[in-house]
Amino acid sequence: MKKFLILFLFSLMSIALMACGGGDSEETTADETTVVGDDIENATELTFWTFAGQHVDLFEDSAKRWNEENPDRPIKLVAEAYPFDQMHNNLLLSLQSGESAPDIVDIELGRFANYLQGEPQLEPMNEYVEPILDKAVSSRFEIYAKDGNYYGIPTHVGSTVMYYNTEVMDKAGVDIDSIKTWDDFVAAGKKVVEKTDSVMWNVGTTDWLMDYWPMISQKGTDMFDENGKLIVDSQTHIDTLQFLSDVIYKDKIAELTPGGMNQSEEFYGYFSEGKAASILAPIWYMGRFLDNMPDLKGKIAIRPMPAWEEGGNRSAGMGGTGTVVTNQSENTDLAKEFLAYTKLSEEGSKKLWTVLGFDPPRWDTWESEAVREDNKYYDYFGDNIFDVLLEIKDEINPLNVTQHTPDIVTEYNTNVAESVLRQQSMTPEEALKQAAETVRSEMEK
Repeated sequence: MKKFLILFLFSLMSIALMACGGGDSEETTADETTVVGDDIENATELTFWTFAGQHVDLFEDSAKRWNEENPDRPIKLVAEAYPFDQMHNNLLLSLQSGESAPDIVDIELGRFANYLQGEPQLEPMNEYVEPILDKAVSSRFEIYAKDGNYYGIPTHVGSTVMYYNTEVMDKAGVDIDSIKTWDDFVAAGKKVVEKTDSVMWNVGTTDWLMDYWPMISQKGTDMFDENGKLIVDSQTHIDTLQFLSDVIYKDKIAELTPGGMNQSEEFYGYFSEGKAASILAPIWYMGRFLDNMPDLKGKIAIRPMPAWEEGGNRSAGMGGTGTVVTNQSENTDLAKEFLAYTKLSEEGSKKLWTVLGFDPPRWDTWESEAVREDNKYYDYFGDNIFDVLLEIKDEINPLNVTQHTPDIVTEYNTNVAESVLRQQSMTPEEALKQAAETVRSEMEK
């Protein structure tokens, strides 16, 4: 009972990471049910839960294709979309009680470690994952794995890139293709500030997914090491946070992000007016441009992140959802095969782009005709999106997400960034060591 209560409390607490796992789609705000194949005789029912209404579109499309291709094994898909917290809390209760869990379910990145505690109540997907790992960005599968078993199937890579406003950069006389390292980025930023009315960049204080986290991931580190040891107070972390402070107060090429994060209405208006020259964000942020900054169509170019040094990593994998089959499924083999069909097959991988607009974990589909066909993203950003992704596909490190990740995210977003970047009341070393001490005390409870 004590273990159950701890897990339940953790599921409530981990809302702090929700913004960091975003990007898959807008969160569902009300219960929604979609049924496919209810008019097919002898169809096997599979239930699917998600917190992202857009994901239902993917599974609906897949179920229709499955039934056309497999008339001897039809599926009746019952897809249910719930509000974020409600879905994750209901799933936790179902798995702990041993009843009422769905066949297939989405689990958000920040919540996933919770469901791997003890003996996972999820089905291993190794038979489908292992054959395609050499054709995929394998680091995105590792974050949903434990003890050699792959439980979650990722929805996207979440490749982090730099979005440049070419109108501002051209006015400053900066060739964006000459920006290879963060030193180059700072030098270019000084030209932008000197020759335009814009700053080069913005640093957030309430969502480290859009600067700090991908920047430490580039360096091959994380908040926790591969053994779950908290290392957020290491020198690498201190140096990275110092860099973020320096670009604002020393180099004066950046300013704090309006609204605290680049997924706020305040920021969208600010960036649309050309107040800043670049945004660091995952590839799924493209949808934010289309929905919130339509006037910048044709003015935004996508390039790799600057590396810390020549030859260093130029990307990171941010955000995500792992889709699993629960051990309560009465049709385990069919559920696993259908999940693999939906997200791991060649056609399913292409649909992750054509239906959802995400970068599929299987990079071998990035050059397919279906992925290269004109659509609203190419129309807005140009035709080099997957050329950039192919450049950086081997430069994405795994994330070490643990059950205590929400604790350190909360510390960073509420205390560290505020005291170092906004108030300047603490040094990066002081703030990170204090945060580490706070979280370690929580881990010991």
